[in-house]
Amino acid sequence: MKSTLNKTNDVNGTIVIELEKADYQEKVDKSLNQYRQKANIPGFRQGKVPKSVIQKMYGKAVLVDEINKIVTDELGNYIRENKLKILGEPISDDSEEKQVDLENDESMKFYFDIALTPEFELVLDENTELTWYNVKLEADLFEKQMEAYKQNYGTYASVEGETKDTDLIKGTLTEMEAGVETENGQVIENAILMPSYVKDETVKNSFVGAKVGDSVVFNPKTAYDNNEAEVASLLQTTKDKVADINCDFRFDIKEVTRYQEAELNQELFDKVLGEGAVTTEEEFRNRVEAELSNQFKPNVDHLFIHEARDIIVDKVKDVQFPDAFLKRWLLESSEERTTEQVEEDYPKILEDLKFHIAKQKIVEEHEIKVEFADIEALAAEVAKAQFAQYGMTNLPADVLQNYTKSLLEKEETVQNLVERATEDKIINWLKENVTVLEKEISSKDFNDMMGEHAHQHDEHSEDEAAEETETAED
Repeated sequence: MKSTLNKTNDVNGTIVIELEKADYQEKVDKSLNQYRQKANIPGFRQGKVPKSVIQKMYGKAVLVDEINKIVTDELGNYIRENKLKILGEPISDDSEEKQVDLENDESMKFYFDIALTPEFELVLDENTELTWYNVKLEADLFEKQMEAYKQNYGTYASVEGETKDTDLIKGTLTEMEAGVETENGQVIENAILMPSYVKDETVKNSFVGAKVGDSVVFNPKTAYDNNEAEVASLLQTTKDKVADINCDFRFDIKEVTRYQEAELNQELFDKVLGEGAVTTEEEFRNRVEAELSNQFKPNVDHLFIHEARDIIVDKVKDVQFPDAFLKRWLLESSEERTTEQVEEDYPKILEDLKFHIAKQKIVEEHEIKVEFADIEALAAEVAKAQFAQYGMTNLPADVLQNYTKSLLEKEETVQNLVERATEDKIINWLKENVTVLEKEISSKDFNDMMGEHAHQHDEHSEDEAAEETETAED
């Protein structure tokens, strides 16, 4: 067996694999013998079917299968051993003059067209300028977050005075009939009611201003406008059991609790940031502001790397790419894609491909490495960010660790983390080697800018193009 690469130019070539009968005959014979041992053909004992019969029945199919395996393995090995950087996948040349006669040819040649990654110089130095945005949270938004913390970590406390509509009223509900307790009627201990949820204004007002020890008589269905779900919740039963209930109940008020905001004290600091993380209100505010500002980092990184992308793509605009091959590969790799779609999408795909190759070039030339520790650290950041979206900023260490571990058990998630960690390292490399122009911007203006950026660049389409690019590079 012999394999060679015939280059058409710097970015196009053909790998030719030559097979002699000796390269495949032994494997074909072995495979046919296995068929013979297993074949169950009427008129012959198992394992005793004549070779000629097996050859006639399975010979061609086995020959095709074995040659296909040999050629496929050889093609992959040749690319790896010669460290060929190819784009897309090899495409078999099935033109008529390249066809082989499997049954009669002793020597066969198989042709595979390939696209080679172009070589080019990429200069990124102090003459290259990139913008880095320092996002500052507006004072009113910051204070809203502080108020949210006080609300989220507040508690209910008992009150002795008159109730408000947002108080939680606890007591006993007793079924009534004609102004007296119904004999063997319902009695619900530990009933709970909040006046603000009562639909009927008269009933609601009868609770507002009441005190512990007072009693209020009302019809639950009137109170909740015949909403069976709410009536069932009040009477601590199911919807199907309240359909026939249309009587009064007396609510004997036993306790009134009112929600009180948390104070900006050590207890709140510990709940939000962890025990002992800060000890003063000033430290707490600074830490919260830093963490809120850090939430903008992914989008800041995105704008930074996108600006780098535009500069890099412009630097390599004259580099020759195997356009015809890539269009052919895009068309053949998807049954749903049309020639018109390929022509329309190709410029965008090519730009992303250029940037992807440039990033790989930076990684290789400057020996940028992503270690497993980097992946673990990023997974922990992702986990913290996901919980933070729901206001859960002070998770127990074991909860965060277990969730991080679950992320690292998913192959697709790990691959995404590797790509993000690699891009983070490229960003850090760029910061150290190009001129970074820092620009302070308010969070409102930054969010507006991100919205405009997404609109201008149609980032949903960019994600699809990026998938095509990564597939091509792989």
